[in-house]
Amino acid sequence: MNRNTTYAGLLLLLLAGCAAGLSPAAKALVTCTDPFSALQAEPDRCAGEMVLLGGRILEIAPSPGGTELIVLELPLDWQDRPKAQAASQGRFLVQAAEFLDPALYKPGALLTVVGTLSGSETRAIGGFDYRYPRLLPTETKLWPAAPASSSPAFHFGVGVGTHF
Repeated sequence: MNRNTTYAGLLLLLLAGCAAGLSPAAKALVTCTDPFSALQAEPDRCAGEMVLLGGRILEIAPSPGGTELIVLELPLDWQDRPKAQAASQGRFLVQAAEFLDPALYKPGALLTVVGTLSGSETRAIGGFDYRYPRLLPTETKLWPAAPASSSPAFHFGVGVGTHF
């Protein structure tokens, strides 16, 4: 194997690692693939099973016993990244046993989680009772913020000048 092939292989691995979502080992643990609407309607149906969910963090509450996140569910793309512009089917709780830094896990950030569905919890939202599926995370992926525009930028020009 020549040096260029080795460098190309290392570069490919580096790029794949930067774009990686959850580990294959964590994804292999998933035993319940019911849609989120079914989990919310009947959380006991998959209680104790591993699920894969993602969404946008709405609230974070660190405490000495761990950290709780309230997450607005969003469908996942092929990389298991939440689709930021997609319609949500509801909310769920992530109850981590460890401290999650609010500077990183801040409201608005996208998150994907593999964890055990541990039933549900009912809380009030604006005077209405709302059932949150509760998840105990095994692995989480906090996604970096997407660029302002996902469309390619083009610049046309001739000679010296300015751009818009």
